[in-house]
Amino acid sequence: MSFSIRAIIRAFVAPEHRIRCSRKLWATVAAELYRRSEGRHESGCFLLGTKEGERRHAVEAVFYDELDPQAYSTGVCVLRGKSFARLWNICREKDLDVVADIHTHLRSAFQSEADRTNPMIAERGYVAMIAPNLGSGVSPADLCVYEYLGGHRWTDHSARARRYFYVGSWS
Repeated sequence: MSFSIRAIIRAFVAPEHRIRCSRKLWATVAAELYRRSEGRHESGCFLLGTKEGERRHAVEAVFYDELDPQAYSTGVCVLRGKSFARLWNICREKDLDVVADIHTHLRSAFQSEADRTNPMIAERGYVAMIAPNLGSGVSPADLCVYEYLGGHRWTDHSARARRYFYVGSWS
């Protein structure tokens, strides 16, 4: 019989979660999103980790400007094709998958028309999260969370962001 006390407790404290990450990773991601925004433009990252059926476990982040130094040069996040070749190489080297992306908006978090029509990864089930205030002081409950359905259609999970994206000790 194989079981994990951590998994049992997580099922109790976050039964609806789809993505999980440690508090330490979340603190790093939130601080780096804000720092990289320089207080004036969007920033973003991909969360890398493992997939366990419909659930995902984020274990590290790769920031857009690490893949493309010009990613923020227009004021919004734009990645060119070669950035994705670098991303896939990182995933292969570390035996990890992209489990979601997070990018920031200046004030409120919402899915813009550009976000809706240009998913970072246009694959059914892909999750994109948007943080307000350039990531400053943001918690998982502040995020807008969208799941890609294909054909530029998305499901909005923002109302239950904190339950959908679990950050905690039991990740």
